[in-house]
Amino acid sequence: MPRFAANVNFLFTELPLLDRFDAAARAGFTAVESTNLYDATAAEVAARLTANGLTLALFNMPAGNAAAGERGLTALAGREGEFWAAFETALRYADATGGRRMHLLAGLTQHGAQHAAYVANLKRAAKAAAAAGIEVLIEPINRRDVPGFFLNKTEQARDVIAEVGEPNLRLQLDLYHRQIEQGDVAMAIEAFAPITGHYQIASPPDRGEPDDGEMNYAYLFKLIDRTGFDGWIGCEYRPRKATVEGLKWAAACGVTLSGT
Repeated sequence: MPRFAANVNFLFTELPLLDRFDAAARAGFTAVESTNLYDATAAEVAARLTANGLTLALFNMPAGNAAAGERGLTALAGREGEFWAAFETALRYADATGGRRMHLLAGLTQHGAQHAAYVANLKRAAKAAAAAGIEVLIEPINRRDVPGFFLNKTEQARDVIAEVGEPNLRLQLDLYHRQIEQGDVAMAIEAFAPITGHYQIASPPDRGEPDDGEMNYAYLFKLIDRTGFDGWIGCEYRPRKATVEGLKWAAACGVTLSGT
């Protein structure tokens, strides 16, 4: 049965960041993920994980200058020094928290994202991450939500992974982004299972809980199970009401948050 990780930047947002770890555990999650851990220290994050018996299933490396609208540094030509400094920050958080999967956001074309820089930075980062026992992941993101994002198509991500050629570089397959950008989600789950290290979920069109909207998640969860996937599925959705009230989706889809 799939196992689910609460995204602490999308769920329980009525609480301060660190208190969301406690809330996730009380709600039945055994893992969390994060798009931005860096409003807390690595030691603070580690303490909350330990206190609640939580696994850090996935976290993003720093994404650049948020005030300038940056959405990653990995593909930005001429910004290699900033990329590496951000990556080293993420490695320190991984060391402190035990997080073994790190998402490296590509960045935006309007900020200078280029293929050659992307491949070179991914290769260097993957080699360094491997020495620490960490997987690095890349995620195609739809252009409706994030205009100009450099990596959009699942096939594009597959080709980049093959070109980089490092065994610890894997796909982060967000089913919401796939549905909006390309559709044919069930086919994508089966076709890209060999390179997928992490899933994320939400329902189009509103990015709400996975129990309403365009997609049949009860079916998709069974399909993921049949591929033999043994990682985590990140709940990166925007609750339509209160987070805990919205967690009824799990029972409706025939799953449990802990996967037991």
